[in-house]
Amino acid sequence: MSLPADTPPAVADALGYLQHHLQELTERQNASEHVINNTLAGLTAQIQQLTQLMTGPAPAPTVALPPSSPPVNPPSLVLSAPTKQRTRPKLPSLPNFSSERTSGRAFLNSCMLYLCLALEQFSCDEEKIFWTLVFFKDGRAARWSKNLFRQEADTGVFPIQSWADFEQQFRSQFFPVNAEADAVNALEGSSYYQENWTVDDYLDCFLTLVSDAGYTDPRTLVVKFRRGLKTNIQGQIATMPFRRPADTDLEAWYAAAWRIDQA
Repeated sequence: MSLPADTPPAVADALGYLQHHLQELTERQNASEHVINNTLAGLTAQIQQLTQLMTGPAPAPTVALPPSSPPVNPPSLVLSAPTKQRTRPKLPSLPNFSSERTSGRAFLNSCMLYLCLALEQFSCDEEKIFWTLVFFKDGRAARWSKNLFRQEADTGVFPIQSWADFEQQFRSQFFPVNAEADAVNALEGSSYYQENWTVDDYLDCFLTLVSDAGYTDPRTLVVKFRRGLKTNIQGQIATMPFRRPADTDLEAWYAAAWRIDQA
């Protein structure tokens, strides 16, 4: 803008300054508007992206992969030596039962021992009972077995259902009727004395009688055992200079008599 010629210099300088300052303000305003426009454009773009994320399908989640492990070598096949299979000893067959009451205990003991050693051969008590009855071929034993199977034929049910029941009935049929009374009478007499037996045989007989008689008092047992020994064995034990068995130590009397008998 031109000024009149007669404009004072001071006014001209002031107007020039104002004009220059106005130009600077205009340039600053233009620069600010440019920055504001750029900022608005950036914000608008971000708002559009957020709107698309909120309204559009959710992106697939990122699955974190586990850290890779080092390769594992397959185990080497080591062939072990074949193990030797354990074989059971062949069990002898039992003899036929004689039906005598005096042999009932020995036969039942043999049956129970066989059943324990060959338990896997029997799946139930009925099989054990039938196997035992195979040896009932003579006398009262055969008649008792025949009667059991006759009852099964009549009723459709075998009359003995468990081994415990069979054992109880066998005892009543084939064990001595008065085993306790007979054992007591024998121990009160002299029929059980050792005489020509070895100490082993004498001890077997003595223990059977004691079990049947129900004797349990240690002092009584020692008295009975000592009285039945041969006279020379009794005397050697009685005169032992040291470690003589006590009158209540039955096991010590057994051992002392056996050592003297073996000497």
